[in-house]
Amino acid sequence: MVVILKQNPDKAQLRGLMTWLESKGISVQTTVGAQQTILGLVGDTSALDIDLISALDIVEAVRRVQEPYKCANRKFHPTDSVINVGGVEIGGDKKVIIAGPGSVESEEQIIPLSKTLSALGADILWGGAFKSRTSPYSFQGLREEGVKLLVTAKRASGLPIAAEIADPSQSELFTDVDLIIVGGRNMRNYELLRTLGAMNKPVLLKRAVSATYEELLMSAEYIMNGGNPNVILCERGIRTFESSVAFNLDITAVPMLKQLSHLPVLTDPSDASGKYTLVEPLALASIAAGADGVIVTVHNDPEHAMCDGPLSLKPEKFGALAEKIRG
Repeated sequence: MVVILKQNPDKAQLRGLMTWLESKGISVQTTVGAQQTILGLVGDTSALDIDLISALDIVEAVRRVQEPYKCANRKFHPTDSVINVGGVEIGGDKKVIIAGPGSVESEEQIIPLSKTLSALGADILWGGAFKSRTSPYSFQGLREEGVKLLVTAKRASGLPIAAEIADPSQSELFTDVDLIIVGGRNMRNYELLRTLGAMNKPVLLKRAVSATYEELLMSAEYIMNGGNPNVILCERGIRTFESSVAFNLDITAVPMLKQLSHLPVLTDPSDASGKYTLVEPLALASIAAGADGVIVTVHNDPEHAMCDGPLSLKPEKFGALAEKIRG
């Protein structure tokens, strides 16, 4: 349920309303906008009398929310959320570009690449440390050492850093990471989502290949309900009957998620297509559809990459793409 207050509501009446609601076991989330203040009521609101609340002098309107997600719902929070990631705002006027290698391989690889990406227009550096692979025989990443190398690259390049987490037990390793990525495989790892909800750190939540929009938003709800409002949604491709690409990037997800939620929306055209030749057109299509930015995979030597070589842009290709996005 959403309670929309009149402008400049009487503070004593507001305190009385909130105390009464909390006595009914309802959690109240307050959003203060330029024109309106909105109370989001989370809990069993079925027994609340809408007419009684509407009759209060400070109340403009009362609406029931049918969707099961509350914190991520635009009805609770009409204005777009802007998430600060190490000084970079995601969800504002600027389109944000996150770039880096699918896997951190060595200091000799990540340090020069981070400096190059910074010079070419990347806003945030990302790199794979813990790699969730389909085959147990594939390269699984440098793990803890990979995170440490990213932190070193952060100091060298000046860019905020992002890395993917795979398990709640790894959370302490991400103290110096500015943006924690939850991969599509872990979108339904609810214990991990609860752990991230208790951390005051931005989270990039990727959509699973078979997840609906509502299921993605419900996963975001786990994090936000835990006390962490800093969630960024990411469309990274869904599985269809088409076999010529790894997955199909669902461009429709961008404007649809924007309608349903106030959270920023990014896309991952690299993971979605699995082909570096498709990254640029898909990235530009995402921006045209209203995405707040993209995350792309870039490697200085894709032919010899330990993983994700076929979908990795070379730095010069990335530089050209960054210029077009800025344009």
